[in-house]
Amino acid sequence: MTAHMRLGFHAPQTEEELSQIVLEAAESRTPLEIMGKGTKRELGHAVRAGAVVSTENMKGITLYEPTELVMVAKCGTPLTEIEAALAENDQELACEPVDMAPVLGYGPGEGTVGGLVATNISGSRRILKGAVRDHVLGVTAVNGRGEIIKSGGRVMKNVTGYDIARTLVGSWGTLAVMCEVALKVLPVQRESRTLVFFGLTDFAAVEALCLAMGTPYEVSGTVHLHGTVAARLSDADLAGKGRAVTAIRVESFPASARYRTSRLREALLAYGPELELDTDRSQAFWKDVRALKMFQGTKHPLWRVSTVPSKAATLVGNLARKVDVHVAYDWSGGLLWIETPSLTDAAAVDIRRQLAEFGGHATLIRADAAIRNETDVFQPLEPPHDVLAAKLKHAFDPLGLFNPGRLYRGQ
Repeated sequence: MTAHMRLGFHAPQTEEELSQIVLEAAESRTPLEIMGKGTKRELGHAVRAGAVVSTENMKGITLYEPTELVMVAKCGTPLTEIEAALAENDQELACEPVDMAPVLGYGPGEGTVGGLVATNISGSRRILKGAVRDHVLGVTAVNGRGEIIKSGGRVMKNVTGYDIARTLVGSWGTLAVMCEVALKVLPVQRESRTLVFFGLTDFAAVEALCLAMGTPYEVSGTVHLHGTVAARLSDADLAGKGRAVTAIRVESFPASARYRTSRLREALLAYGPELELDTDRSQAFWKDVRALKMFQGTKHPLWRVSTVPSKAATLVGNLARKVDVHVAYDWSGGLLWIETPSLTDAAAVDIRRQLAEFGGHATLIRADAAIRNETDVFQPLEPPHDVLAAKLKHAFDPLGLFNPGRLYRGQ
């Protein structure tokens, strides 16, 4: 071990190599920027680091048992490799993770499974199947002391004590460097049907989506896209309407999906469903939603906002009276993707003023460096939560080595 951390770029291949790097950094008090392939590197504040550690060389599927619905993979494994292996066995990541790479200027599918777990950014199917964190069975990681830690296992079971694995989910590399993750996977649904409505107002759309979610028909996706946003979809029939697009998805075995879709159509007759997408078109549409196709090809600031679905339309309406916004509602309005003009603060003050009234939180997903440097990228923490976060950070990373300043300036 050396007394001074070697600066530059480090891409260890094993947990032991990573542990050694962290130990050297701890000795020399060298802060580290932690990343996988770097596709989300520009999301958040610039990291004040003396060296970069990437897990991109820690890759490969180490265990896959299709009959047990379990996959274990090194954190640098590309998501495309994970999904290709699952597809061969008609299985998938049920949380339908959002592919952030294209809207951040990278190619589709360039992200890693470690980045997926570290950010916990889940897709439209979250409303039925849960978030990324709900499918994490176990994690192997290196903490800020250079210790290799393991939490969880390869099966779901009730245990006592702290759930360290899920604590690391969504921590953005600020608590520990994840090396390997165990995930629960599920069978692919054979049939996908999507009811499409055109020209609904935001209020009518959210009402219809919430009504659909209240039925017993196991809806697995509910989105509403402003007309300017829908115009960027790949499906020419949908994009070419020039009107808002509202979509509700049902997935199951063919007979079940078709029956439930027909009953859902009857329940929503007052809203006038005009189109029903078959499996191929339905899958293509939701692939666009997963890749945020609606916000590709532009560099305008993009926010990810969580709020109460019933208040989403009012929140957007209030915001639209102050700034020009383009919006996609997901999770029946519980998740908003909001594109704003390139203002000095990307409309942060206006967005967070609305959230203070209606509840929720906002994350600035895309913006140029100048805006990110002057804006709270992640939702500011309330004082009690800030204290808890600081204590958690100290427990895992007492010297503050990992991604300093990434989430909040001064941390």
